Amino acid sequence: MEKWEWDNGTSPMEFLLLGMGNIPALQRPLFLLSLMIYLMCVVGNILIVVLVVADRHLHTPMYFFLGNLSSLEICYSSTILPRLLASLLTGNKTISVHGCIAQFYFFGGFAAAECYLLAMMSYDRYLAICQPLLYASLMTWKVCFQMAAGSWLMGFLIPTAVTPFLAQLKFCRPEAIDHFFCDLTPLLELACSDTRKVRLVAFIFGFLDVVLPFLFTLASYMCIIAAILRIPSSVGRQKAFSTCSSHLTVVTVFYGTLIIVYMLPRTPRLRQLNKVFSFFYTVLTPLVNPLIYSLRNREVREALRKALRKALAFTQSS
Repeated sequence: MEKWEWDNGTSPMEFLLLGMGNIPALQRPLFLLSLMIYLMCVVGNILIVVLVVADRHLHTPMYFFLGNLSSLEICYSSTILPRLLASLLTGNKTISVHGCIAQFYFFGGFAAAECYLLAMMSYDRYLAICQPLLYASLMTWKVCFQMAAGSWLMGFLIPTAVTPFLAQLKFCRPEAIDHFFCDLTPLLELACSDTRKVRLVAFIFGFLDVVLPFLFTLASYMCIIAAILRIPSSVGRQKAFSTCSSHLTVVTVFYGTLIIVYMLPRTPRLRQLNKVFSFFYTVLTPLVNPLIYSLRNREVREALRKALRKALAFTQSS
């Protein structure tokens, strides 16, 4: 069996990303659907960022983190969807090893950064509900900036640690990746050299970048729910829960699909289902986040109405 090594002495090797399927009649509808989702995702998240920056009523830690989350979602979806759109439009499904590993690096970094950022947002809600008297002194702008910057930096621990090991792998021959983007597990399935080191490093840093933030988020919400249940009036409970319901919905959607994708066995029968759930957490989650926050959050809805009124008044005056 011929071995292809990724070094300066060999020609660039290409993989074939099989995508969502190989039915020609579905390529155009899938392209239009993916394009619409990508445009809505980018526009929706940019709108959230603009509202958070422009409206002084949204200059609070909660909305500062929301602006960071929306910025992250734009980067997150942009590592996958443009490549998928080009593949659906041109029919060219090949991707170089360099391009594939680069896509994994940025996708893994942004995905792990989202785990940390969601954990920081849950801590913010924990302080607001469980420690309201200390909230202003604990969640200063300096602390907010440090938490957000730490989330972005810590998110790239796993791809930075795994990528050098991944680049040293030998591949038996150019093969097809049965996925629509370069994830770690499908890449390791193509390797014919020992992958134990890569898997061990990925497991260790995956625990640090995904499991720990998830456990922290879970613990925060257990404390939040316990504090809400201790509130005597139903109106008070409802008001307290409304401050974190949007974030809780986002956390449930993101981690729910993430857990299903990586706990689901990659058997031939389940691979299509795996791709469907991967599509949910990589493509649809960045789309639904601005919808969840705009529909369920009174301050964001009010800021959006103000912005629309100002835009309408400007167009009428001009």
